[in-house]
Amino acid sequence: MKNIIRISLFCLIQLLTLSVGLAQLKNVKHVILIGVDGLGAYAIPKANAPTLKNMMQNGAWTLHARSVLPSSSAVNWASMIMGAGPELHGFTEWGSKVPELPSKDTTQYGLFPSVFYLAKTQKPQLKTAVIFEWPGIGYLFEKKCVSYFKNITGDSLTCLNASEYIRKEKPNLLFIHFGEVDHVGHETGHDTKAYYNQVNKLDQYVKQLLNALDEAGIADETLVLLSADHGGINKGHGGKTLVEVEIPWIAYGKAVRQKGEIKQSIVTYDTAATIAWVLGLNPPQLWTGRPVKNIFIGK
Repeated sequence: MKNIIRISLFCLIQLLTLSVGLAQLKNVKHVILIGVDGLGAYAIPKANAPTLKNMMQNGAWTLHARSVLPSSSAVNWASMIMGAGPELHGFTEWGSKVPELPSKDTTQYGLFPSVFYLAKTQKPQLKTAVIFEWPGIGYLFEKKCVSYFKNITGDSLTCLNASEYIRKEKPNLLFIHFGEVDHVGHETGHDTKAYYNQVNKLDQYVKQLLNALDEAGIADETLVLLSADHGGINKGHGGKTLVEVEIPWIAYGKAVRQKGEIKQSIVTYDTAATIAWVLGLNPPQLWTGRPVKNIFIGK
């Protein structure tokens, strides 16, 4: 009998420990994920970008996070929100509208489970939104899992809509996609004057979003993550060079305790895992992403 009691107590302690591990960071009620299409990590040091550099100075960052291969759009946006690579979620190309490879598993909404699915099914009270410039983003989300879903033409209007939504609705989980850095990379070339001019415009959009968080009164309880799907070379991407594969990964907000350069390895699917961990969502066994926990612990 005593052995049974000891075993029962041990199991209870393990369950309690697990629940603590999944607990939402008490000081984070909102996560804003800013995705910048075509923003190679190499570009940030070369650009003016005072907002992005301030986020790095006062947050945690790496310029050596990696996309999955191929270094193209749909496959990487899917990986970023689905916590796994193309070998599991099945989106494998630049413009995938459906998985070319059958997904390892799907939810009742017909897609591989994303972090938005976790929010919908585990914490349905959370207010979620997806606001995006490139229409291809729309095929990657379970729309019934998102409170507000909007495709807008042009980064300026995307920023305006997202800023208004933040001020009015104070979302708990918001993904914002900007597409024009990638457009300029294809039209004029990556690592060109026109490209950096567009990065500097993007920087001003990010500043407007941060201002909206202040105006909404939620800045102190918001984690902002900024990353990209891929970089680029000449007028393209999709290859295996570091300028195409290395992407920025920036975490900014009062919850970030360990500031400075992140030394651990980060792949884009770790973004979904980090968001899930921060919001206290239990990731499925299917996911391969690992949360970047250490930046929230310590000082």
